Formats: sequence, structure tokens, C-alpha cells
Amino acid sequence: MAGSLLTLLFVLVFNFFLFRIVQKDPIGSLFRGRNVPQAVIDNLREAFGLDQPLLTQFFLYMRETFSLNFGVSYQSRQPVWDEIVAAIPATVALVGVSAILSAVIGTALGIVAAWRRNTWKDHGITSGTMLFYSMPDFWLGMILLVGLAVVVPLFPVGGIVDAGSTTTGLARLLEQTYHMALPAFTLTLAYLGEYTLVTRSSLLDVMGEDYLTVARAKGLRDKLVRNRHAVPNALLPVITLAAINFGFVLSGAIAVEAVFSWPGLGKATADAIRGPDLPMLQGLFLLFSAAVIFFNLVADLTYGFLDPRVEDI
Repeated sequence: MAGSLLTLLFVLVFNFFLFRIVQKDPIGSLFRGRNVPQAVIDNLREAFGLDQPLLTQFFLYMRETFSLNFGVSYQSRQPVWDEIVAAIPATVALVGVSAILSAVIGTALGIVAAWRRNTWKDHGITSGTMLFYSMPDFWLGMILLVGLAVVVPLFPVGGIVDAGSTTTGLARLLEQTYHMALPAFTLTLAYLGEYTLVTRSSLLDVMGEDYLTVARAKGLRDKLVRNRHAVPNALLPVITLAAINFGFVLSGAIAVEAVFSWPGLGKATADAIRGPDLPMLQGLFLLFSAAVIFFNLVADLTYGFLDPRVEDI
């Protein structure tokens, strides 16, 4: 717990100085190439506190952050927290569904691959899932977008609903689900490999244990040996991986959301980078880091609960 709090404090400090090093004059960059009077730019710098000394800006940043005030977006002129809250549901829906599907399907494939080691099933599953895992997710998204939304128009090309849509209630939910299908499929394919590989490796380690030999000697069928004895013990690293990966749910998939114009935190991050929109980037980075730290803590606590031997180490 103390380590997580110290990590979060480090992230707070790092969050402030990182974006000042990357972009010393965000207001000037925002209006570069535009015919905006210098007086207007200077007034904006003053309004956002960028004319203050760096140390003063830091203390103001820390004070406002602890009061959950992340400032005002340079681009929309709306409170950053309001912008983030508005984008969270779309990202949680997309990345949450993808994380669950990739965990469930990848684990099942890993079990089959390990139990049928060195067979065509093992080679096919391992090669196929690692092929998708090795692809950049944005590139995979573009391939699927062209193939399944342009060449063969089975899915929409982007967005969360059709342009000009007036649907409500269940009809709107179904429309959003239809739009989410292709980006969710992209993310599921992209992350199947890690679950398959971890599950396969863990189950292969377990299969060499003596208690499985004893279970077989008792006359238990191969299927019962696998389901009752091998798989439950092999799933511990997979559960840890899933808990850690859920920490990345809020960060979304920046590239995939940008490719499919999905209005979540990933797309908001891409838009803020193009700005650059410092308050938005700081708020998003802090939220993403806090989510990863929290779920890492959950993973540690969960692993200790599932495997009491961890407490003795």
C-alpha cells in the first residue's frame, strides 16, 4: 500500500515536469501559423497561469490536483475533468469488453495448446495468436477497417453512432454495440497472444508436478485431471495478468480509438497531443497512471489471497 502511494506521488511530480519539458510554450504552439494577435496569446498565457514562475505553477498544480481540479482544456475551454468523465464510458465499454474477451478466449486457447503440446492444435493456436499479437494494433485496425467496413461493408467505418442518428433507448444501445463490434474485435485479436502464451507456459509447468501423476494413478480421466487439478493451479499467473491489464482499461487503446474515431479517452489523448493541450494531457496521464497503480495493487492482493505461499516469501 505504501509503495503504491509513493509511486502515485512520483507520478504526480513527474506528470507536471514531463509536459513542460516536452512543450515549453503550448499556447504559442496551439496558435502557430494562425493570424492571432500577440496580445491575445499573452492574455491566454496569463489566463492559464503559464506566465508564472515554474515553481509557482508546480505548487498551484499540486494544490488543484488534490482538490480534483485538473484545469481547463486549451482547446474546448471546458473543465478537463468534465471532458474526461464524458469520455470514460465509451472507453470502458470498448476496452473492457475486449479485455474480457481476450482473457477468456486466450486462456481457453492456452489450455488447449498446452494439453495438446507439440500437436497441430498447439502449433496452430500458438502461431496464430502470436501473429496477431506481433502486429501493431493500429495497423491491424486499419486492415480490418478496410476489409470489413470498406471492401465488404459489414460494419460502420467509425464513430459510436451513425451521423445524424436520432435513435434512443434500446435501439441506440444496439446501434452503439454495432459500431463497437469492429474496434472491439481488433483489440481482442491484438491481445489474445499474451493470455495464450502465459496460460500455455503456466500449464506446462504445472503438468510436471507430482500431484498430477498421483491423480492419474488413482484412475481419474484425463479431462478431470486437467479441469480439477492442473488448470486451477495454472490460472494464478493468468489472474495476475488480467488484473494488471484491467489497469489499462481507462487508458483505452489510443491508436485504435483514433483509427475508428471512437469518442473515448484514447481519442481524447490523440487530440490533446495534436494540440498540444497540456491540462488535458496532464489529467489523462494522471488518470491512466492511477488506474495502473490501483490494479497492480489489486493484483498483488489477489495473488496473495489465491496462493497463501506468497505471504511466506
